[in-house]
Amino acid sequence: MTQLLGLFALDNVKPDHYVGQSLDLGFRNLFGGHILGQALVAAGNTCEQRHAHSLHAYFIRGGDPRAPIDYTVDRIRDGSSFSVRRVTASQGGKAILILSSSFQVDEAGLEHHVAMPQVPPPESLPAFINTARPVPELIPEASASLTSRDLAIEIRSVDPVNPLQPEVKDPVQYIWFRAAGPVPNDKALQKCLLAYASDFSLLSTCLRPHGVTYYQPDMVTASLDHAMWFYRDFAVDDWLLYACSSPISGHSRGLNHGNIFSRDGKLVACVAQEGLIRQLRSGG
Repeated sequence: MTQLLGLFALDNVKPDHYVGQSLDLGFRNLFGGHILGQALVAAGNTCEQRHAHSLHAYFIRGGDPRAPIDYTVDRIRDGSSFSVRRVTASQGGKAILILSSSFQVDEAGLEHHVAMPQVPPPESLPAFINTARPVPELIPEASASLTSRDLAIEIRSVDPVNPLQPEVKDPVQYIWFRAAGPVPNDKALQKCLLAYASDFSLLSTCLRPHGVTYYQPDMVTASLDHAMWFYRDFAVDDWLLYACSSPISGHSRGLNHGNIFSRDGKLVACVAQEGLIRQLRSGG
């Protein structure tokens, strides 16, 4: 957990220009949540006394998990209640992500939210990482570290699909997750970590009805875009429920929605993401 927290301490190399370090988690490219979280840190560093309430990001190209990332912040607007920032993340002079984020002063207003689904508590569920460890011979070499190391985000699925031996399921899943260690009680950092964690498992929702997994050699998957809206304070080192659904897939793309609830049933954030789910044809 200390290593992950260190990744969100960006170097301010010049005004509105930051550099973040990478971390190889065993994916083909740099983990998308990593870039999201760091980009939100960069944007937030230019918005004192205001808190992120939304972000919208496009993943332009795959990032290199062995190279640092440059973040350039454009101060689009500072109004009386809202501030807008645009962040370009790049490596080697090429953009890998463009993120727009909005920040708001604290403000009271009308409130409502949907109820949290009734699901088993996280203590009754196995850790996600343990579903793959029993069959290590099926794990692609490039992804072996995903099941041989303890990740900084602990994940427990209510109705898991073994990523190495998938079966057809409904395009709905409920996932408990939390940071694997203590996190400082800092609103900005908590939101950056939630953005990071929100990219785990969401894309797999649209794969469930097809009985396929991102581990299969004939599947190419990647996050294409990512949007989040923050509504309530939360503690990312306490259990959060990720209620995910996928309304549609087609043209090698799948749409995924997610509602994130605190353990006491409050809806704290909403997520939407479209992902590439390209199944290669034989010989292709």
